[in-house]
Amino acid sequence: MIDGRRGRGEASSDADEEELPDEVTAAEDTVTSEEVAEETPQAEEGAGTSGSFARTLKAIGPRLVAMGVKADHVTVLGMLLAGLTGAVIGLGYFYLAIVLLTVGGLMDTLDGAVAKAAGTASKRGAFFDSVADRVADMFIFGGLAWYLAAGPGHDPKMAVIPFAILGVSNTISYERAKAESLGYVAKGGLMERAERLIALGVVLLLHFILVPLLLVLLGLCVVTALQRFMKVWHQASAPAEAGDAGAGAMAVWAGGGFRARRPARVESRWRAWREASRDPERRRRRVAVASRARSRRREEPLSIRLRQAFQSERAGTKATTRTARRPGRARAERRRQGPESSIRRRLGSGR
Repeated sequence: MIDGRRGRGEASSDADEEELPDEVTAAEDTVTSEEVAEETPQAEEGAGTSGSFARTLKAIGPRLVAMGVKADHVTVLGMLLAGLTGAVIGLGYFYLAIVLLTVGGLMDTLDGAVAKAAGTASKRGAFFDSVADRVADMFIFGGLAWYLAAGPGHDPKMAVIPFAILGVSNTISYERAKAESLGYVAKGGLMERAERLIALGVVLLLHFILVPLLLVLLGLCVVTALQRFMKVWHQASAPAEAGDAGAGAMAVWAGGGFRARRPARVESRWRAWREASRDPERRRRRVAVASRARSRRREEPLSIRLRQAFQSERAGTKATTRTARRPGRARAERRRQGPESSIRRRLGSGR
């Protein structure tokens, strides 16, 4: 989609990248309140310009769901429209291609609204939508390359320009996907997917200077790829430069710069517990202690085991008396069976 991911509850301004595995969300779960406060003004600015459009989508989504339309249907329709757009561009009908490009972008946005209205937003849908976006870009820029290669009055060598734009666009998407899989942030840039499609519409509108405008678009895409690369590069280099941040520190973009942040305390404790539980030596010691305890119980005389069983039964009877106002089914069953059954359970196979 252009401005939303079907696998998330809120709209995103750059959803042209692949959905990431579950491990990536661990870094997002530790976002501090300061980061949220820093990102809030930008969100409010975007809400002022696109609030009416978002409300329109929220109104259209439930209507399409009531008609039996699914998010996958809208995604497939958008991909088919992209293929038709590429064919129309290849034939040289640029004004019709602008209309189809606009409708395809609308389909690209509606699938998220339909998924939210139907409650079917999932990672599977986000993955399908990201793949559909890549295929749609291939259709559109492939049609543009065909026009430059076979159209009248054009040098066939200029057909390389649309493929170069497509390659840099995929690099931009991959940079964000790979960065988020490593725990970094790679959003932003001059030419995200929505801006690329809008710029392509302007190029088609001014097709009499098609090649120079395509070169400008290619340059802007290259600048965007470099921006994301440098952004991730600085984040990856920040923990090594900030020696006082600790071994587990992470770089967070905040206010135009990067700052080091420690992992959450709960996350650190969970990681330490998980590593300790996987220690084979610790597991072996635990099994050995339990085995020795069972051996000691088997070696004890029958009289000692009977005395311990009666003491446990007496303590259990007192506890049952204190909770007699709300007895459970299992407790009532044990009382009905009597102390002999409890003694047999405690003695087990050692009698």
